[in-house]
Amino acid sequence: MNPAAPLEDQLSLVGIVVVSHSADVARGTAAIVEQMVGTSVPLAWCGGDPSGGLGTDVAAILTAIETAWSERGVAILADLGGAELNSAMAIELLPPERQSRVVVCRAAIVEGALVAATEASCGSSLEQVRDSAEAWQP
Repeated sequence: MNPAAPLEDQLSLVGIVVVSHSADVARGTAAIVEQMVGTSVPLAWCGGDPSGGLGTDVAAILTAIETAWSERGVAILADLGGAELNSAMAIELLPPERQSRVVVCRAAIVEGALVAATEASCGSSLEQVRDSAEAWQP
């Protein structure tokens, strides 16, 4: 951490958002992350379409980003291409000053979310969180 940064910036951690086509997968992944890493990392999840089926919803992703928001940024873990696309669309709808502080990690959703949250819990930067999630290999 940068000792010259304001105290609130030093104490904030990168947030994590889990986006899945299934609400159960998103909720379960978030539960695993919270159980393994604790509650210090801002965490949110969303999944399923608004009618209750499978899918993702840009508005729900925006809400999840706001829930997990940190001035250090937010890393999104998504399960399939459509979730990644809708996450990118949600990022484009953020205020311009926030857009560069949200990234979609190209990583396995469960393992990537756990690695990203673990890295975030150490106070790492958004770039380090993304790089760690994307570098994870089974």
